[in-house]
Amino acid sequence: MEYTNLGRTGLSVSRLCLGTMNFGPQTDEPDSFAIMDRALEHGINFFDTANVYGWKLGEGVTEQIVGRWFAQGGGRRDKVVLATKVYGKMSEWPNDQGLSARHIIRACEDSLRRLQTDTIDLYQMHHVSRTTPWEEIWQAMETLVAQGKVLYVGSSNFAGWHIAQAQAAAGRRNFLGLVSEQSIYNLLTRHVELEVIPAAQHYGLGIIPWSPLHGGLLSGIIRKMADGSAARGTSGRSADALAEHRTTIEAYEKLCADLGQDPADVALAWLLSRPGVTAPIVGPRTMDQLDRNLGALDVDLDEATLTRLDELFPPIGNGGPGPEAWAW
Repeated sequence: MEYTNLGRTGLSVSRLCLGTMNFGPQTDEPDSFAIMDRALEHGINFFDTANVYGWKLGEGVTEQIVGRWFAQGGGRRDKVVLATKVYGKMSEWPNDQGLSARHIIRACEDSLRRLQTDTIDLYQMHHVSRTTPWEEIWQAMETLVAQGKVLYVGSSNFAGWHIAQAQAAAGRRNFLGLVSEQSIYNLLTRHVELEVIPAAQHYGLGIIPWSPLHGGLLSGIIRKMADGSAARGTSGRSADALAEHRTTIEAYEKLCADLGQDPADVALAWLLSRPGVTAPIVGPRTMDQLDRNLGALDVDLDEATLTRLDELFPPIGNGGPGPEAWAW
């Protein structure tokens, strides 16, 4: 396993992050435990979850599964850099969501209880709050840090200017502020290259891409549909996206076949090669999926391949950051 620092911090995290969103809804508890154990065997020390995962209002199903896994002991908690999130709706009451100081503090206490731990290593705001002042947010986060309940704070789904706002407010308080941003980022979704990634690099935030395979569309979906092994991409939004991008996906799978590489490995390797990226989040439903994701670390994409990927999946506008992406 390869490791890197999380943004400008001294914290070392694996170049792949284990996403746990499937634990509960798609993967039962025994299999979830086995996947987490296997992740440690592979050297993956960075685990990501959220208080809303499990999708049963207010129950924090996935956090509970992770917490029971930690409770088995064996140094599991000490080996893991644990990331979770706050923002989502946790009950029908109006103050059980968002980023008010009240909700941040209470949601953290609830996550700690479910996760059966004293400390959250990376506490991420799952979405920006446009109605809560940064002074209130940072006051709550500073309290949690001072109490030792949170070590680092991150964001998720922020725009570039939100990152700038957050860091300016944190700087006024002599607080570390954000150390990471978790964004959707993959070959098919490159919006963050315009402003989010430049902002993150400027302020020293690590980028943690979610949905690196775009809902399975970059995992060899057409080949899997042909051989009957496709679990995703055949219904709902994935099916609509496949219909829209089918010609491109076919060309992509041909390129991967010519390279002798698995499409999922190429998609992850592309992200690992991108400036500012710390660790793509892989969300395996099975042990086999986790084992196969590790292949991305051995894929070295040459300039010709990177150029071809840009041809198949063009960056927005002229490419690169704004304003050059859309202006002279």
